[in-house]
Amino acid sequence: MNTMRAAVLIAPKRFELRDVPVPAIGPEDVLVRVTRTGICGTDIHIFNGHYAADKLPLIPGHEFCGTIAECGANVRHLAVGARVVVDINIGCGTCFWCRRNEVLNCTEVTQVGIGRDGGFAEFVAVPARLAIPVEADIPDDILALTEPVACVVRAARKAKVTFGQSVVIFGAGPIGNLHVQMMRLVGAAPIIVADLSADRCRMALEAGADAAVSDPAELKATVLRMTGGRGADFIIESVGNRKLYEQAFDLARRGGHVAFFGITPPGETVPVDILRTVLEEGSLKGSVAGMGEDMHDALTLLSHGRFRTDDFTRASYCLENIQEAFETLGDRPQDLKTQIAIAA
Repeated sequence: MNTMRAAVLIAPKRFELRDVPVPAIGPEDVLVRVTRTGICGTDIHIFNGHYAADKLPLIPGHEFCGTIAECGANVRHLAVGARVVVDINIGCGTCFWCRRNEVLNCTEVTQVGIGRDGGFAEFVAVPARLAIPVEADIPDDILALTEPVACVVRAARKAKVTFGQSVVIFGAGPIGNLHVQMMRLVGAAPIIVADLSADRCRMALEAGADAAVSDPAELKATVLRMTGGRGADFIIESVGNRKLYEQAFDLARRGGHVAFFGITPPGETVPVDILRTVLEEGSLKGSVAGMGEDMHDALTLLSHGRFRTDDFTRASYCLENIQEAFETLGDRPQDLKTQIAIAA
């Protein structure tokens, strides 16, 4: 087969189904036959023209799984037919940042489905070292959640949240819901969620949150009441809203930590009270994508059923209907994730 079916984003908000060449692979690469690809918030930003617009036309999609269709000449640890998920972050592999598993800081980094063609296609070519074999008997729709789960694994790892520490999570959408579940796994308590959607607040409670607030006017009082008047140990902003970032500092206790996670437009800034941060020993830390061991840990957690996934696997569209899938996302708040079924 020399061509494949692919959804090419040719301009903001406009996919075109095309027959395009199957990507060639080098001696250190593998060709993955894609089975499922999830729609991520980053994909929505790309679709709307807010992110990676200079890369268009592009085949997006980075939350995918599949099977090995072909191995490069030098690949020995993988075989045709093996099921895999893929670490999408491609760095040089040798620099200071790559050695420290901070691949996104590599000056040569690119990401599958963001900086190069990705998983809204029948096949995708990736470096073999980034293809992770799947040993467990786990369905494709759950397997395709590995990358977003890896993102919250990394956020928890960076924040170093531990038993009995209080957490406020801004946003109860897909990634916010996963943050809730991750915080519950590491023993955080109480877990307080803030989202304008009452439906998604309800879903956050079902996922393990101790409180979910849909009225912004009630949030601070709720946080103070549930933390002994101190404020929260950790605040995770997973929406990407400058005003929420500002509010996060107000909800953190003295010595608290603000986790920067939600992506804002370029150039967005928030004021930081330097004296307060110094005297109270406050901190902030950014985190965005799972990579390296984060992906392996996410796969292990999913393989052992540590995440509730029903709300993430309910909505599925075929590749031919990808335009509709993107255009109706806002009409389906009960679907935390929409997936594109590429192959059986």
